[in-house]
Amino acid sequence: MSAVLDAPSEISPGAAFLAVLWRDVFVTGRELPTFLAQVILQPLLLLFVFGRILTELGFARAGYAHLLFPGVVAMTVVLTSLQSTALSLVIEFSFTKEIEDRLMAPLPVTFVAIEKMIFAAMRGVTAGLVMFPIGVLVLGSIPFRAAGLATAAAALVLGAITGSTLGLTLGTLVPPQRINITFALVMTPLLFTGCSQYPWPSLVRLRWFQVVTTLNPMTYVSEAMRASLVPGVAHMNTTVCFIAIFAAIGIFGTIGIRDFLRRAID
Repeated sequence: MSAVLDAPSEISPGAAFLAVLWRDVFVTGRELPTFLAQVILQPLLLLFVFGRILTELGFARAGYAHLLFPGVVAMTVVLTSLQSTALSLVIEFSFTKEIEDRLMAPLPVTFVAIEKMIFAAMRGVTAGLVMFPIGVLVLGSIPFRAAGLATAAAALVLGAITGSTLGLTLGTLVPPQRINITFALVMTPLLFTGCSQYPWPSLVRLRWFQVVTTLNPMTYVSEAMRASLVPGVAHMNTTVCFIAIFAAIGIFGTIGIRDFLRRAID
């Protein structure tokens, strides 16, 4: 009888998954000011300079700030999720070896990769939501439509997942010693070809660049967010946006999980 009582109870993979996720959320909660300062500074300055300063100086049209805001939200969501996944994987695989503790948890290795993506996506969604009060503070007002709330929420969540799958792919494919140069070569093109500062249809006169932007998953998040908040501005078809977003999640999620398994097993 005592042996039965002393035997450790089995933990289901689902319970272990939630425990690991809660641990990450708890740690982030304790460091919330630092996290917000890291992810909000760049988009805040973009809104301030391009949406406020250039508009007041007359170098941008009065309505440009409302056109810019949805793109900045999309950029914040995608890049925050991407960095949260990629940087943590580089650190845990190469320096702290913390990934080994996670792999010892009673859950499949694939679940460890999925937990990393979900946690990073949660950070991305949080950063995106914080941009709304910041937008009001910086710009005075932001575009908002109750009718477009469901589309905006879907773009927010799916954009965060897209960023986390991109981060999983980068964090597992790139050697630790090359992560700095890789980020420099990847993040800048993502930032400026993701249609965060301009609507995709407006590039019709620059056809070659318009084609280039279609290769960036952030483009579809920006256009979906823009369609939900400022539908009066020319934008890409929302259905096309979500099809492309799901395709990006499927492609990069599959590649990232495959390479995560390879590195974890090695």
